[in-house]
Amino acid sequence: MRKKHPLFEYLVIIFGGAMMALSVVLFLDPNQIVPGGLTGIAMMLHFKIPSIPIGTAVLVMNLPLFLIGWRLLGHRFLLRTLFGTLSSTLLIDLLKMANTPTPDCEPLAAAVLGGVLTGIGIGLVFGRGATTGGSDIAARLLKIPFPSTQMGSLMLLVDGVVVAMSAVVFGSVNNAFFAIAGLFTATQVTDAILYGVNAQWAAYIMSDKYDEINAAIQNKLERGTTFLYAEGGYKNTPRKVILCAVRRQQISALKALAKEIDPHAFIIVNKTYEVLGEGFGNYDKHRV
Repeated sequence: MRKKHPLFEYLVIIFGGAMMALSVVLFLDPNQIVPGGLTGIAMMLHFKIPSIPIGTAVLVMNLPLFLIGWRLLGHRFLLRTLFGTLSSTLLIDLLKMANTPTPDCEPLAAAVLGGVLTGIGIGLVFGRGATTGGSDIAARLLKIPFPSTQMGSLMLLVDGVVVAMSAVVFGSVNNAFFAIAGLFTATQVTDAILYGVNAQWAAYIMSDKYDEINAAIQNKLERGTTFLYAEGGYKNTPRKVILCAVRRQQISALKALAKEIDPHAFIIVNKTYEVLGEGFGNYDKHRV
């Protein structure tokens, strides 16, 4: 797989940070809907003390987390996270200073639209092995002891406390529920970008014509296969099961190919978040 140029990586991080800044300025802050994390705390501070800029407050509160991230996740993480954090926090303050006009929309619509932009931003930044600070760093750190848990779910856990606080600070339970809707939207979009776009498929094929199907997969689809040795549960007869990982666009062809050779073939298809190895992705310890 061709490696991305470092400049491209940082441009994606900056763009992701910009998406998060637009989410706050255009949709969330005007409607007093917190996105969770340190940004949500900064919004509440700004609400109580308007002279405190949201972006600057986020940056200052992130400093201790940067140090923790440096120790546990390394200098590459910190450098990329600085780019993500600076791009989002500086743009928030610049857009606020410029009195950027905001769309006139209902709070629920603002929460969902803000969640979409936030999810896009977080997904792009996380996908480049960085965070934008705050709960992003906390979620990234939680990923170390809980590697099988998706990033969106970890962020939802961390951000729940901030949402509860917002109901008290803003004096509106409704806005807290809107915030939950925004967070849910953001986590779904984040997971879709991090895992859904790169999702692959794994197929298990059971057939008496396993040799023919195996040869067809390798010759026509140009995909590798693995034989799993199993035993039938009804007649206790030994048999071979074909395991094959394919890309999204090949799954229909794989099923059609197997059924053409053996109409009675038994096929199980699973969606898998990631496949590492020849023909697919390469392992990168800095990515989630």
